Amino acid sequence: MIIGIIGAMDEEVELILKKVDVQMTVDKAKMKFVFGEFLNKKVVIVRSGIGKVNAAICTQILIDDFHVDCVINVGTAGGIGIEIYPGDVVIADNLVEHDMDTSAFGDKVGQIPRMDTFDFKCSEQLVTIAKKAAEKLTDHNCFTGRIVTGDQFINSVEKIKWLYDEFGAIACEMEGASIAHVCYLSNIPFVVIRSISDNANNGSHIDFQKYVPIAVNNSTVILENMINLM
Repeated sequence: MIIGIIGAMDEEVELILKKVDVQMTVDKAKMKFVFGEFLNKKVVIVRSGIGKVNAAICTQILIDDFHVDCVINVGTAGGIGIEIYPGDVVIADNLVEHDMDTSAFGDKVGQIPRMDTFDFKCSEQLVTIAKKAAEKLTDHNCFTGRIVTGDQFINSVEKIKWLYDEFGAIACEMEGASIAHVCYLSNIPFVVIRSISDNANNGSHIDFQKYVPIAVNNSTVILENMINLM
């Protein structure tokens, strides 16, 4: 088994990279794909860059060039669910591209035209493993639900509330659904895991630079536990 691990930013993969027995690095599409062993499992770790196109290209390279058997996406997200606070973890069970809008033709907002699904469902097995892996994060809560993705940094309380009302989303970010989209088309199991940085819906704010070490630690703990369980 080869596990693909994607983080959008360097900070989201740097700690896990320090623990990998690196065997090869490949530069492609201005991304560095690091192949090696982690906890006796073969992994390919990569920083995709921010946004849906970067994440989609990265995922397709993992599938085509490295023949990964599954994809794990980790990183940060904004909270939407009222009960979710900074430091908490959200594990997606499905994802939607909230900025896809062909409603003028009668489609529901978020529906990709002529696609045979509205949302992209994560692997039930990987979600179960991720939830088990998150149990050791005793300082923060873990939630499972829908994450929505768009090429927008959401800083409007009104937009956050709209994402909740329209999609029932509990978190939003900028890469996960595009990774899910590619995995769906290629029939590759995947899961998206996010550490929450803030939640305008309940007035929770945190300094991003102070938050990064918390997010990196949470992601690393979950990844280590997941890979041990896989």
